[in-house]
Amino acid sequence: MTASLKPDPSMIGGIARVPLVHLPDPQALFAARAGRFDFLAGHNANLAPYLRFLAAICRAQAQLAAELPAPAPLPDATIEQARAARMPPLDRQALRAPLAQALAALLPRLEAVEMPEPARLALAALEAAEDADRDWVIGNVLSDSIPADSVAPHVFAAAALQVVASLHAAALPGDRLVAIRTGTCPACGGRPVASLVTENIGAEGARYCACATCQVLWNEVRVKCTCCGSTKGITYRSVETEEATVKAECCRECGQWVKILYQNKNPTLEVVADDVASLGLDLMMRDTEWRRGGFDPFLAGF
Repeated sequence: MTASLKPDPSMIGGIARVPLVHLPDPQALFAARAGRFDFLAGHNANLAPYLRFLAAICRAQAQLAAELPAPAPLPDATIEQARAARMPPLDRQALRAPLAQALAALLPRLEAVEMPEPARLALAALEAAEDADRDWVIGNVLSDSIPADSVAPHVFAAAALQVVASLHAAALPGDRLVAIRTGTCPACGGRPVASLVTENIGAEGARYCACATCQVLWNEVRVKCTCCGSTKGITYRSVETEEATVKAECCRECGQWVKILYQNKNPTLEVVADDVASLGLDLMMRDTEWRRGGFDPFLAGF
């Protein structure tokens, strides 16, 4: 394994003004993610069982996204109030009821999926859970808080939340969303899985963070920490070479790191699938002084 601590050499000069957000197409997004997980499983023997498990979850997500009713658009007054206060217009707590319904619809779809025995037990327990116990899991995923000793049931709930939140995000007027804080989704206030240097959104070379919850992409300038916003002391590390398409963007100011994926070098990269498949980078970064700043429920517990 090699490590690169040099500044990003591709960030020379500027880029054109780009849209703040790119809203998700949930059905297409989850179907494409499933395909990428399947592809990666064929090229990563160590992680193949888990990648195929997640591919099956994503296929169920795509089916669920196609069948759930489209949410009503938010009232103009709600959008304007959020804009004025520089707050995300989606209220996560308002998603609690549709999330409970989506989770109840998702769980039976997963019964035929091949999975490890602990996941099978967690699935059965979540299906049989009392309303209060299931609501506890739902509350945790709504707050991006997954207990280390209860990861498996939360993965299923997080998958349902991704569907519900992405459907609500898709109904937003993207051109009326405003930037909030660095590393905060302008739609739902969520945290990023990672960031993407894109080739087909706005302008080639633009950097977008990908929300772990509602799947919205939002623009952030490059060579800036997506956790604290600092532009000082940003360095990059990779498992492979300086030409790696997945790197850790490390910040000396806050001591955190978040993955950055160079989709402009490899258009097949998919932010969640390739975040999981690049687990080797996470394992390498465990031995450094930096803490992981990206959030991915599919990597909870690693």
